[in-house]
Amino acid sequence: MKHRGRHRRQKRGRALRGFLAGTALALTAAATMISASQATVATDPGALRPLASAAQTDRLALREHLEPQDTLDRLAASMGRPVGVGTVLAGADRTLRSTADCTSAEREALPVEPAATRAYCWDAADTRSWRAGAVTTSGDADDDGLWGQNRVILSAWSQDANQLARVAFIDANDMERLTYSWVLLTVPVDGGRDYRALDSQVSGMVWYQDKLLVTAADGLYVYDMNRVQRATVDSPAVGRVDGGWAAHGGQWVLPAVGSYRVTGTRPDYISLDRSTSPDSLVASDWVSTDDDRDVRLWRYDFSRAADSTGLLSTDGAGYARVNEAYQTKAPGVGAVLSYGSDWYLGRAADTDGDHGTLWRQDATGAEATGCGTDESRRCWSTDAESFSYWEATGELWSQSGRVLFALPLNAIDRSLS
Repeated sequence: MKHRGRHRRQKRGRALRGFLAGTALALTAAATMISASQATVATDPGALRPLASAAQTDRLALREHLEPQDTLDRLAASMGRPVGVGTVLAGADRTLRSTADCTSAEREALPVEPAATRAYCWDAADTRSWRAGAVTTSGDADDDGLWGQNRVILSAWSQDANQLARVAFIDANDMERLTYSWVLLTVPVDGGRDYRALDSQVSGMVWYQDKLLVTAADGLYVYDMNRVQRATVDSPAVGRVDGGWAAHGGQWVLPAVGSYRVTGTRPDYISLDRSTSPDSLVASDWVSTDDDRDVRLWRYDFSRAADSTGLLSTDGAGYARVNEAYQTKAPGVGAVLSYGSDWYLGRAADTDGDHGTLWRQDATGAEATGCGTDESRRCWSTDAESFSYWEATGELWSQSGRVLFALPLNAIDRSLS
C-alpha cells in the first residue's frame, strides 16, 4: 500500500521553493526577451453562475463501466505479469531539454507574467506528428507528491493520423535532468484476447491514487497504474500480432480497466481538486469563441470506498453524479483548475504568435493575469490546455506545444489584475 506522508511535505516543499526562487530569475530574464505580440485581455466573463436544476446537471452524469476481472486476467496471462510505474521509469531512455537548450521559438510559448520557474522542451523528432495534450503528476496521485519513492510527471500526446494516444512517464526525481519512456494507451477487446489503440485526443488527464482518468470522445477511460504491460514485438501495429504483442513500435502498453460513459455532455478538460472533502474531479466543456453558449464547469466526488481506489463515487445505479456545477461566459477556455473557492481557466491565443489569457473566477467576479504599463495585455501561455496543481510544492504544471513548464500558483494570484 502506498504510504501517505503529509508529515514530509513541509520540509520537502521548503527546499523546492528555495530552488524555485533561483530558477525563476533565469526564466524571468528569458520571458522579458519574448517578442511575440500580446493582444488585449478578452472580455471579462464576470462571476460564476450556479447550475442548480436537475435538468441542467443530469446531462453531466457519467455511467461507470468496469472491465470484468476475467478480461484483465486473460490479457495479463497472454502478455506477462504487469509492472508498475517504477519499472517503466527505470528503463527511461529519452531526455527532455532544459530551458537553456530550448529554442527562442519554443520559449515564446511560455507565460510572460508571471514567468515560469521551470521549463523543459521536447525533442522535435520524438514528438513530430504528435499533438501535446494533458499533464498530471504524482502530486495528484498522492498528497506527499511521491509515487513510491519517485517524483513523476505524466504528459499525454495524440496522433490523429494513426488514431493513437500515448503518455510519457517522466522521471522527475532529478529536476535538472528529466528522463522519460512512452506508454501507449489501449483498450481491451474480445474479452482480453486483444487490445486496440485509444482513438482520442487526450485533452484531460488526472492521476489519482492508483488510477489514471483520461478524456475520450465517449467519456473518460480508466487505467490502473499497476497494470502496465510489455510489448514483445517491434511493429507499427497495435495489438496481437504474429509472435506476440505490438505497441506501434513502443515498449509499454497500458490497457484500460474501465470507463465512464457520457449520458449527455462529455468532459473535455479535467483536473484534480484536493481542497474539497472528499477530493474531487473538476471538469469543463469546450465552447468555441464563435458560439454564444456558456461554458460549464462542474465536479464529481472521488470514492472513499476501500474497494474503489481512484474511482469516482457512484450511486446504486452506477452513475457518477455532479456535486457542484457552474456556467460562465468564457468561450475558448480549455485548461481548468479549482482550488479553494477559486476556479482558474486558461484561454489560448486567438491567433498564432499571440499569448493567451488566464482567468481566476469565483462567485463574485473574475480577474485576469496581465502585463504592460496598464496591465491590459495577454501574458499567459500561447496554447496551454491542461492544469495540474502539485499541492506539496505549490506548483502549477502545464504544457504548451513542445514546452512543459511550472510556476507557483501563488505567483499567479499575485499577478492578477
